[in-house]
Amino acid sequence: MSKTSQQQDLSAVSSNKNGLVYLTGNDWALIADKAVRRQFKAGEQIVQLGRRTHGLYVLLKGTAAVQVPPLAPREIGPGEIFGEISYLDELPATADVIASTEVEAFFLDRPTMSSLFELFPHLGSRFYHSLSVIVSRRLRETIGLPVLPAKAKKVAT
Repeated sequence: MSKTSQQQDLSAVSSNKNGLVYLTGNDWALIADKAVRRQFKAGEQIVQLGRRTHGLYVLLKGTAAVQVPPLAPREIGPGEIFGEISYLDELPATADVIASTEVEAFFLDRPTMSSLFELFPHLGSRFYHSLSVIVSRRLRETIGLPVLPAKAKKVAT
C-alpha cells in the first residue's frame, strides 16, 4: 500500500467524531500495521446477526447499513466502527451489517489487539475508552435520549 493511501486511511479513521476518538496518530499507525484490510461489494453482508465476529471493523471507505430489528437501518461511514458488541463480550453479533456501497475496512481481531495492548497498555486504555463512548452514544440514540457533544480531547500525536 502506498504511503499516500495509508495517510488517507488514517485521516479517515482519526477524524470521525463518531469513531475511536481517544486514539492518537501513533495509536492508529500501530493498529493499521496489524489490521487486516477487507473489501466488500455493495449488498454484501459483512456481519450477520447471531454470529460471532471474532473482531471489530473500522470503516475506511464506503458506507454500510447497520440493521437492528425492529429499528430502521442506520448508515455508517468512514471512521466508524461496527462489530464492537461481539468484540467486547465475545458473543454473537446484535445486528446485521450490509455494505451499501463498495466498502474497505480494517478488521481488528481480538488476539492481535490483545497483543498490541500488552505491548502498549496506554493504547488499550484509549481504545477501550473510545469504545465505551461509542457504545454509550449508540445506546442513547437507540432509546431516544439526546446525545450531547463528546467531551473528547484529542491527545497530541
